[in-house]
Amino acid sequence: MTIAPEHNPVFARLGWRDRLGQSAPYLLVPVLIAAGFAAIGAPSSWLTLTVSGLAMGMMIFIMASGLTLVFGLMDVINFGHGAFISLGAYMGVSVLFWLSGWTEAASLALNVGAIGLAILAAMLFAGAVSWAFERTIVRPVYGSHLKQILITVGALIVLEQLIHVIWGAEEIFLLRPESLRGAVTFFGAALEKYRILAVVIGLGIFIAMRLVLRHTKIGLIVRAGVQNGEMVEALGYRLRLVFVGVFIAGSALAGLGGVMWALYEQVITAGMGENMMILIFIVVIIGGLGSVEGAFIGALLVGLLQNYVAFLEPKLALVSNIALMTAILMWRPQGMMPVVKAK
Repeated sequence: MTIAPEHNPVFARLGWRDRLGQSAPYLLVPVLIAAGFAAIGAPSSWLTLTVSGLAMGMMIFIMASGLTLVFGLMDVINFGHGAFISLGAYMGVSVLFWLSGWTEAASLALNVGAIGLAILAAMLFAGAVSWAFERTIVRPVYGSHLKQILITVGALIVLEQLIHVIWGAEEIFLLRPESLRGAVTFFGAALEKYRILAVVIGLGIFIAMRLVLRHTKIGLIVRAGVQNGEMVEALGYRLRLVFVGVFIAGSALAGLGGVMWALYEQVITAGMGENMMILIFIVVIIGGLGSVEGAFIGALLVGLLQNYVAFLEPKLALVSNIALMTAILMWRPQGMMPVVKAK
């Protein structure tokens, strides 16, 4: 994937201006947080909005990370990705309803255990469906972006209708587990317990992805496949199997994100994944197609900006992320940290 400055041997030989240019994406999040503090003024409100924005950004990153990996490695534009978010949400919520005794108990261990089992079920279900999806829908259209867009949009609609058949067409409302309801007070700021948990989970997923991609053999193969797939195949690795594994893993992450988003919004619909695709594509585009680090930074920028703007000027909240994408692409047309493929 994208090589961070601290791991890039060329970085040490660059002048200070070039170093600043390569490090700039890493500075955007702290700069935005500082700008938010200056604009909002009240420390308690700023802290509440910042934690909320980070939580939102972490959940968007979980959903977007799989899509950016799939595009970077497989060159597949998968609009059906939103269906796996919805499928994961419905399966996860079904497990939570089944474990209502755990979610209603005044025990943090039982509550977190219920969420953990719901996430596991959602990831397994989304991953299993994505295996069949890749074989029947995506595989025949490798190499043709137009066909990928058309067929995956159609598959998204079909999967949403299947959700209606299985779970019904009505919205499903849910409550968070007992110990994760409400908020804690920190320096006068009310921080929702669940949003703190979402930040922790999102950060854990990002660290785990970095460790796998940078310090394991499969991660090396994935990164090499993104850079030069033909060379990887020439070395004897079955890149097609890696393709399928990454596709399943990316869809499983979408299912995980669906459960987290369902608990965040406390309501689910068959179209929730489709609705999230706008933010997900914004994150993938501004981060740089195929870049996990770029998607992470982009997701945090989206979450923070939307919360700050919604507080300061609610009427501009809907266009804030479009404006962010426009500004980023005017600055760096290929995104903040694009993957450079070997020629």
